[in-house]
Amino acid sequence: MSKYFSYLTRIGVVAGAALGASPNVYADGFELSEKLTVTGFIDMSYSVTEPENGGSSTSSGLDQFEIDFLYDFGQGLTAQVDLEYQDNGSGEEVDIEQAFISYGVSDSLSIKAGRFLSYSGWETEEPTGLFQYSGTGYAKYFYGGYQQGVSALYSGDRYSVALSAVSDLGDLEGEARDSSDPGFEFMLALNPVEAWTVKGFYMTDKLDGTSKNTDLINIWTSYIAGGLTLAAEVNTSENAPAAVGFAGVGAEAKGYLLMANYGWDKFGLTFRYHESEVEDATGDTLEELSAFTIAPSYAVSDNLLVVLEYRRDEDDITNESTNSFAIEALVTF
Repeated sequence: MSKYFSYLTRIGVVAGAALGASPNVYADGFELSEKLTVTGFIDMSYSVTEPENGGSSTSSGLDQFEIDFLYDFGQGLTAQVDLEYQDNGSGEEVDIEQAFISYGVSDSLSIKAGRFLSYSGWETEEPTGLFQYSGTGYAKYFYGGYQQGVSALYSGDRYSVALSAVSDLGDLEGEARDSSDPGFEFMLALNPVEAWTVKGFYMTDKLDGTSKNTDLINIWTSYIAGGLTLAAEVNTSENAPAAVGFAGVGAEAKGYLLMANYGWDKFGLTFRYHESEVEDATGDTLEELSAFTIAPSYAVSDNLLVVLEYRRDEDDITNESTNSFAIEALVTF
């Protein structure tokens, strides 16, 4: 196994493909005591965006800093609190990103409660779980986001199931909407052979102020062998709220991605293609986007990963093409 792929494996990418595992990616962390461990990351980047019709822009600096506290009370009870600083484009924020307790009822069954990130989605919300610099941008349409509630996970022999009951499906900013009706997320994960994982998610929530439900479906699969990782994802959604970019009742969306990564020694190379489309209640197309990404990377050390990225976006509504270039330095601890 290559050193680069060992690095990704050690800090959790393969763990994300394991049944029911949260795809967070970290180094070993610091043990402050026998029961308390601290992990986190620092994410910095420089990027250039060049629309073909002119008006290029640049961005640089600290994108995100996160520090996570994991406490083991013993007898199956643990707690995790994630504190995050982020420049989200509209300003700087410091948030409690996650805060939940977990209890291992048995070796197969665990329950968690509090604020936690949805299991759904191939691409993780954190940069530590990505094979390239940028996310697709369509997660807000198809993933469950940050949720507040309770979740149960059962892991059997080559399969897992999970059910979450939450105040609502939340969003990618970590702020739940005010809703009197609970939302639900169901996961079925299969691992037919060691290298192959398939996960399916169905999420539903009442659309505020209506009798309609917001329904999200996310299905992804991955194949990991040696230094090679292949992944594919398909998504659909109906009646998603305007709060995440839709027109409300009657809006529909679909999207997919294809990704390949190969790692050798300290190097890695990722190719990704994705598309997404959003229609309103009348069937008019509100958004039709696609993008191709190529991202070489280099593991400088066990704790520092440098990622280069070229991305070309196509907007079929405006007929605009955009080229983007980025360099990212990601430090994990």
